[in-house]
Amino acid sequence: MNDVRDPFTIFKYFLLAIVALVVLIPLVASALGGFKSLPELQSNAFGLPQTWDTTAYRGILVSSRFWLYLGNSLIITISAVVLTIALSSLAAFAFAFTKFRGRDNLLNYFTLGLMFPAATAALPIFINVRDLGLLDTYLGVILPNAAFGLAMSIILFRRFFKEIPDELREAALVDGASYFFFFRRIILPLSRPIIATVATIQFVHSWNSYILPLVLLNSESKYPWPLGIMQFQGEYLQEWNVILAFITLTLIPTIVVFLVCQKHIVSGLTSGSVKG
Repeated sequence: MNDVRDPFTIFKYFLLAIVALVVLIPLVASALGGFKSLPELQSNAFGLPQTWDTTAYRGILVSSRFWLYLGNSLIITISAVVLTIALSSLAAFAFAFTKFRGRDNLLNYFTLGLMFPAATAALPIFINVRDLGLLDTYLGVILPNAAFGLAMSIILFRRFFKEIPDELREAALVDGASYFFFFRRIILPLSRPIIATVATIQFVHSWNSYILPLVLLNSESKYPWPLGIMQFQGEYLQEWNVILAFITLTLIPTIVVFLVCQKHIVSGLTSGSVKG
């Protein structure tokens, strides 16, 4: 156990405290800003509200538009998460447990995907989605979101699968199990930590996606919350307390997902499923 008086340990905790403050201060300020009137927010942006006013939050919660945007975000995000997990786990299984010509080159090709954010491919994506007839549809946003999450997801799954002992695979194959049976019945039940990790990363990525919906969606009825916030901003004429309340409410699902999956995320990123 590290001695708390050790200079390195003190510095480590000090650095972590700074990082935590950098992350928490904007979140707390946004949440508190929704309880302030606009004049008070302008004069006291980071302090506690003098009078706790729930008008902004109540106005958003009773708005059908807010629930429409939230529902659209859930449809796009959950679909992208499920598709990413399904495709990346199968691909990672092939990379981890089978040998074929060009395997390493293909894996390096997927790794290159980490270098290019969605914004750099907005135009080609728009052209391809248009040619497929998927413009202004949920599927037209879901597919690119899932595609941009595949590279990281495959790498994480493959690293996790590689830590599973070869003896387990050999025993299953000796017993007559097919590769698909081995994947479905043995690998997936052992992979809950990495599935939770990939799901959380992809959930946050898709939930906060702005460029792809902006380029691919035209109908307000299909907007996710990052685009919906522009409608609230225009409707309320720069009422920043309402905008901050809207942002706070839309962040709740990602916080809930992270808290629920936190235990599995740590396990998935730091260890394999089987030790021995």
